[in-house]
Amino acid sequence: MRILMAGASGFLGTHLAERLRSSGHDIVRLVRRPTSGPDEVTWQPSTGQVDPACLVAADAVINLGGAGVGDKRWTASYKSQIRSSRVDSTGTLAHAIRKLPAEDRPKVLLQSSAVGWYGDTGDREVTEEAPAGSGFLSDVCRVWEAAARPAEDAGVRVALMRTGLPLDQHGGLLKPQMPLFKLGGGAKLGSGKQWVPWIALTDWLDAVEFLLERDDVTGPVNLVGPAPATNAEFTRTLGKVLHRPALLQVPGIALHVALGGFADEALRSQRVLPGVLERTGFAYSYPTLEAALRAAVGEETPAVA
Repeated sequence: MRILMAGASGFLGTHLAERLRSSGHDIVRLVRRPTSGPDEVTWQPSTGQVDPACLVAADAVINLGGAGVGDKRWTASYKSQIRSSRVDSTGTLAHAIRKLPAEDRPKVLLQSSAVGWYGDTGDREVTEEAPAGSGFLSDVCRVWEAAARPAEDAGVRVALMRTGLPLDQHGGLLKPQMPLFKLGGGAKLGSGKQWVPWIALTDWLDAVEFLLERDDVTGPVNLVGPAPATNAEFTRTLGKVLHRPALLQVPGIALHVALGGFADEALRSQRVLPGVLERTGFAYSYPTLEAALRAAVGEETPAVA
């Protein structure tokens, strides 16, 4: 399969491109600079520019583009960048797909989204049928997903990948925490009662491949593990896996000082379940938090079939 990918240079995109190539797929990366090889195509999502020829040649499109949510302090300027980088990239691809003749369109668009769609769910379990919540990330997810609608209206299968928190020590949620935990400075955030929608990186990669192959799956799909944990449980389990104490607590006020507006999102509770993946028979390699964390830090303990 020839796959056109946006966001291939990010943490998840790098891992996904490597996985798909190892599975025999041909990956073409969209880049916002002059190309450096035949596997790259230049585009400018901020101005809606993409070469239709690269879409005609593609069997599938995967869009992971967007500024990192936790990469910088949430100033008004950076919040605008978080939103525009997602909406611009998605809209550029979706509109370009719609403009193509039906026979030239890719068969599927796997569009990145996030569990931020649900806002703060408290202790309430939610699946893909739940409405959007409130808050900045919920608002971003609404317009982000809506930007993919032209491709869906054109008859292309669109799967909206509402990703949780992939676990790997070299990126995402765990990367900034690992040094602190290894020094015995692991701490729960705020009360620790908020739910964390984690997923093992391997399972996230498997799920994306699953969605590429399952032509009966459309619409939102929660890419999360089957057993969300509270932040307190997450903290205890990571300490256990690393053989370090994790007894500290970071007060909410301290997070607001350090992170600004992002602190509100970090303290939100998201008890999100993978309804679609479970209904369609997806098999997790790391269905428990402890197994996923052990895999994330290099102790492989996959589920026994």
